Amino acid sequence: MSADPRPEAARTFRAASGPVSLVLCSLLAIFLLGDAVVRAGWGQMLLLAPWVLLGLWVVYEIAFVSAVRVDGEGAVVQNMLRRTSFGWSRVRDIDLRWQLLFSLDDGSDVSCYGGPARARPVRRPARGDEEAKAPSGLRDLTEIRDRWEAAPRTADAPIRRTWDSQALIALGVIVLWAVASVLIANG
Repeated sequence: MSADPRPEAARTFRAASGPVSLVLCSLLAIFLLGDAVVRAGWGQMLLLAPWVLLGLWVVYEIAFVSAVRVDGEGAVVQNMLRRTSFGWSRVRDIDLRWQLLFSLDDGSDVSCYGGPARARPVRRPARGDEEAKAPSGLRDLTEIRDRWEAAPRTADAPIRRTWDSQALIALGVIVLWAVASVLIANG
């Protein structure tokens, strides 16, 4: 009997509306910037672009980037600009309140803004021969709990809390661009 040498694949849980919101807002941003080029030219578009990109950055941070990534060793929770990673042995409990909640062994709780969430029950016509289907949030919670319970004792990575440096750098560039566009427009 041989053990499977491949670790179980990582899975990312994200709100379903996140990618949709990001794509729609990206299309709107492209339309607005293209319209600015057609109506006023490239120079004016470059003065307007940081404001449109700032709005797109906010949508990206609020709607898309928050997610939970789990694998056989632990989890990474990204809540907007804050990222928390930990091994499964650091988890005391996993619960689904309004959002997925990890209770860690250092006494802290990590809510997951982009992970599985409790949803209202779906109304279905009452038929005696149909079996009720569990809500997707509960199915996801079960999958995450199964990974936690099946994790090896070596999955003891420390709890790390970091900032999303790439998003902060992008914000800094956009803000500097916006300041430069205000100075150029008023100069």
